[in-house]
Parts: sequence; C-alpha cells; structure tokens
Amino acid sequence: MKPKNTICLWFDKDAHEAARFYAATFPDSEVTAVHQAPDDYPSGKKGDVLTVEFTVVGIPCLALNGGPTFRHSEAFSFQIATDNQDETDRYWNAIVGNGGTESQCGWCKDRWGLSWQITPRALMDALAAGGGEAKRAFEAMMTMKKIDIAAIEAARRG
Repeated sequence: MKPKNTICLWFDKDAHEAARFYAATFPDSEVTAVHQAPDDYPSGKKGDVLTVEFTVVGIPCLALNGGPTFRHSEAFSFQIATDNQDETDRYWNAIVGNGGTESQCGWCKDRWGLSWQITPRALMDALAAGGGEAKRAFEAMMTMKKIDIAAIEAARRG
C-alpha cells in the first residue's frame, strides 16, 4: 500500500544508484520499485529510469531523475540517530568514503549532494540536559566534523 506521505528527492540522473547505496548502507532500508519513463521527457528518454521508490531507515522516499535544474541543499537532510561511536563511524565513513564530503557538527554530504546528520544519541541527550552540561557539550560539538562521543561526554561532565 502506498504511504500517504513520501519524501521526493530530485536527482540529475543517478536516482537508482543513490537509492541502492542508501539501501545497502542503512538498516530498514530497501529499494522497492524502479519505474522507467513511458516516453521521452526534458532530461531523458523513453525507457530511462524516471523514479525509484525506496525507504531509508523506514522512511518512504521517491527519487526522481529530473535533470540538472535543481540541486540538493542543506535545507533538507536526513538525521540518523546512532547508539555508539562504531555506528557513528560506520555511517559517516560510508557516506564520506563513497565520494561524499565532511561538514561541521555531525553533518556530511553524500556524493549526490544530499545532506546527512549522523547524530549520536549521546549528543542529543547532552543537549537536552540543559544548563552547563548542554553548553559544554554544544561548545565541544561546534569544534567537530564527525561527532566524537567520548569528547561530548567528557565536555558534558565538565
């Protein structure tokens, strides 16, 4: 059954490749359907992959090969909560190591320009604590690219 709400992500021409990468990288993720264009369209031809239905950590998505007109930006990102440093490292390294780029504060971009927040639960807990704990954890986070959980926990303790 089709979900009532689906995230639609615009790609130039690599929607299927991107969806396969996400499905291979994250749990509870899969490519569920690939649809070819029934006729020529502005950025492709009849028979080209037009849309790809997939899930990322259980979130239904549709990837559209719409051409180069629109690009991804930091205005949209997937936030992936991690339980430990190994999981944080695994997702970060998968995205950055596959042609992606590092950013700040747990953010990175994949090779298609889509932004990801690889966010340890320890960081979210520290920020939610409020007061001096949150301030110290926040200040530590602001110096990081990939989040270092041990450093966040040390900062939280003061």
